[in-house]
Amino acid sequence: MLIGIDIGGTKCAVILGTESGEVITKEKFATTNVSDTVDRILSSAKKLAQGNAVKACGVSCGGPLDEKNGIILSPPNLPGWDRIRIKELLENALGVPCGVRNDANACAMAEWRYGAGRGCENMVFLTFGTGLGAGIIIGGKLYSGTNAFAGEVGHMRLEDDGPEGYGKKGSFEGFCSGGGIKRLGKIYAAKAEENGEKVPWAAGDFSAADIAVAAREGDKTAKAVYDKCAEKLGQGLSTIIDILNPERIVIGSIYARSHDLLDEKMYEVLKKETLPAPLSACKILPAELGEAIGDMAALGVAAEVCDGLH
Repeated sequence: MLIGIDIGGTKCAVILGTESGEVITKEKFATTNVSDTVDRILSSAKKLAQGNAVKACGVSCGGPLDEKNGIILSPPNLPGWDRIRIKELLENALGVPCGVRNDANACAMAEWRYGAGRGCENMVFLTFGTGLGAGIIIGGKLYSGTNAFAGEVGHMRLEDDGPEGYGKKGSFEGFCSGGGIKRLGKIYAAKAEENGEKVPWAAGDFSAADIAVAAREGDKTAKAVYDKCAEKLGQGLSTIIDILNPERIVIGSIYARSHDLLDEKMYEVLKKETLPAPLSACKILPAELGEAIGDMAALGVAAEVCDGLH
């Protein structure tokens, strides 16, 4: 058995599961102040471990983290979580080894073990949600870099100007994220309205999902937004494929829900921009785990710890 812990800005989950990714039971609760939340994590973990042969524990948490030493380093979505030694606290509470990964890396491990990446050796996972980050699997092992910052592909600049993401205008995240698509929507809608066109979906507050609905209904401005996003997705993926030569790229969230709007233009750009041999070797797939990915990510970190024990 394994214990997985998914720490988020609004809620946490403590999961009892198996190395094959089966969730046996879990406890969910709101993330409140750091002291109360850590106490609840520890008490829930001890409760679920009681009477079960738990081999390891895994934590998935938004960064920045000191993954090697298992310390949470003041993530922006967890105010007050300053140098929390979560690995040490859990190892003392449970008496088993514990691993800690940032959520992008943990989700990559989950898709590789349990989802669309099963059976491959070299894989890149892209979050493509609120932001754009990557987890990289090379030779069946997670590559996190010298100080756990590998995979920050959202910071790549794709144009000199454009929607801002990751603090940089024209970045990969600026074009390919929920916020980026919304910002593109505002730019494109304003231009259309200047030309006397009606853009009903832009009348109030709207999201990337609203633009996707309009695009599927034939709205040409909404379709242009997703075409631009797809163009930049293809451009960013071409760099990843040429550099890392992965077997699979697994993309979550927005791509998983809207790849019907993205694939045609994305592949058109990939064929122009990417070396033919690595492109032909790489499958681009939507993530499979959906809403279960947080639980599976935490269990995947624990399973990674078990791998190190064998």
